[in-house]
Amino acid sequence: MLIINNLVKNYGKFKAVDNLSLEIGKGHIYGFVGANGAGKTTTMKIVAGLLKPTSGSVVVAGMDILKYPESYKNKIGYMPDFFGVYDDLKVPEYMDFYAGVYGIEKSQRAKLTDELLELVNLTEKKDFYVDNLSRGMKQRLCLARSLIHNPELLILDEPASGLDPKARVEMKEVLKELKDLGKTIIISSHILPELAELCTSIGIIEKGKMVVSGTIEEIMQKTSQKRVIRVKVLSELEGAVKILKEQPSIGTVNVHNDYLEADFHGTNENMAEILKTAIKNEIPVVSFTEVDRNIESVFMHLIGGEGNEN
Repeated sequence: MLIINNLVKNYGKFKAVDNLSLEIGKGHIYGFVGANGAGKTTTMKIVAGLLKPTSGSVVVAGMDILKYPESYKNKIGYMPDFFGVYDDLKVPEYMDFYAGVYGIEKSQRAKLTDELLELVNLTEKKDFYVDNLSRGMKQRLCLARSLIHNPELLILDEPASGLDPKARVEMKEVLKELKDLGKTIIISSHILPELAELCTSIGIIEKGKMVVSGTIEEIMQKTSQKRVIRVKVLSELEGAVKILKEQPSIGTVNVHNDYLEADFHGTNENMAEILKTAIKNEIPVVSFTEVDRNIESVFMHLIGGEGNEN
């Protein structure tokens, strides 16, 4: 869906984006991660058609944005980190205005507005003025606005910024639903655990360069972050240790009171086989889980420090 090749953006001698490349498949959610000043917003503005790159290419659904800028804009929906709303308009008037910008027929706008407000859970606020909406509701309204022309690609720059926990959960559920509808989404956020849960894959950028990209599992492997299995048993602790030590994908095994933890360097399929083996050998397993890997620790390991957003 989205292919970026060797993207460069210079501001004088300063290189905001430095030969950045990435690829996002259709229907995927891609998390774009970086410290302030890393180049996230600049990259997203280029993909949105708001900035021209110094060099490189951006292709969406087979269309080069530099060759077909007008046609391209109908394929994308952009939600910036700082957005303006017209406070003296009611919610349907706000949506109607943007529908008009995209040339949607007047007769179609009311039905389309109702569908999008339902999608972002704002139907009950239909008669409200925009100024009377909470921040989370305004965020969801701006998301609905970015969907008004049914784009294939959504570009969301910090959509959960400033939201309380409840509003973040609501935004996350809406994004999952959009993914299920086949939308491709690129999203930047500082809330890394939520990105890890939500995204198909993640890219970490620093000083305009892509440091690492892939699924969480791939990134953990690339950055030598150990995976750890925790097994809790009712009894037969020694038997569980013996079974684990016999597995080629298991490293060091640490024994605690009623559970054990083992370094793991295999695949998810290997993990499933280990559990099957334990059950086959009548080990009374209470729980068998992978210890939560912390994407924030990976981020700090690779990046560290903060600057100013460009």
